[in-house]
Amino acid sequence: MPLYGFHCTECGKDTELLISAGDTPTCPRCGSEKLDRLISRVAPPGKSRGIAKAARSRAAREGHLSQYKRSERRS
Repeated sequence: MPLYGFHCTECGKDTELLISAGDTPTCPRCGSEKLDRLISRVAPPGKSRGIAKAARSRAAREGHLSQYKRSERRS
């Protein structure tokens, strides 16, 4: 299921929802079905490796090594 961004015209809240093609999204705050789909930002080219490297470094500092291959783990 894809993740879409929506803006509720009733309460003004922006939210991301995981919905399938046949589902009608509803606002988690007020329950309204009056939602406008937002345009998603695209990741700039060439930045993905840097973002992934930074995320891995942070995870390693915090002790979360499950995202690494065994050969990349320190212990």
